[in-house]
Amino acid sequence: MSDELLLESHGPVRVLRLQRPQARNAMTGTLARAIAAAIDAFEASDAWRVAVITGEGGHFCAGMDLKAFTRGELPWDPVRGFGGLTERPPAKPIIAAVEGYAVAGGFELALACDLIVAAENAQFGLPEVRRGLVASAGGLMRLPRRLPYFLAMEMALTGDMLPAQRAWSQGLVNRLTPPGEALAQALELADRIAAQAPLAVRTSKQIVVQSATWAPDEMFARQAPLADPVGRSEDALEGARAFAEKRAPLWRGR
Repeated sequence: MSDELLLESHGPVRVLRLQRPQARNAMTGTLARAIAAAIDAFEASDAWRVAVITGEGGHFCAGMDLKAFTRGELPWDPVRGFGGLTERPPAKPIIAAVEGYAVAGGFELALACDLIVAAENAQFGLPEVRRGLVASAGGLMRLPRRLPYFLAMEMALTGDMLPAQRAWSQGLVNRLTPPGEALAQALELADRIAAQAPLAVRTSKQIVVQSATWAPDEMFARQAPLADPVGRSEDALEGARAFAEKRAPLWRGR
């Protein structure tokens, strides 16, 4: 791994902590590859059910390290894209815990996650147009699906920031916390997800993500091969038994 990424385990929750506070956790090639490797390991292990990504030093991520960019370094992983995440997020749920700045590629990193927990001092933005660039790591494609069209367009064309309070009021943020508490509340949310049946959780995420492109007349046909095996799984039977026996279920993920 890399000194630029700290990995922690909180039971079934894997935490990825960006460790470049001196640069507001701006993304380098080394950090991007470390994140991609950590996501690969997270996907491959049955020990972890949810991931949380956050930043050290009071900021989430200030995007691409422009100084490294001028030296020809690109913060992309060849498979998972910018920041080791944006082009190929994990099949399991991942939560962004945001303090301070989540801008440019840092905002795109958060948008690639399934849920966002943000401190009240958080700021979101895509300022690429102010640097002669385009937010090509998913920001321009994902943002209009998360915010009203005209607000997303204004952010894309002006590079203006979106304060956490307004992001929360527009539904972009799941939880709004006092400064310094984003990670703690993200872990609480992750624990709630991790307590559910893992096969059902992964399939539910898959259907929510993929159904955005399904035509109305084919939605149920497209959903069936994903949902039906879950209904026949050992976990589905265990869930019913646990309910009948008034006890906590013991999930096996199959």
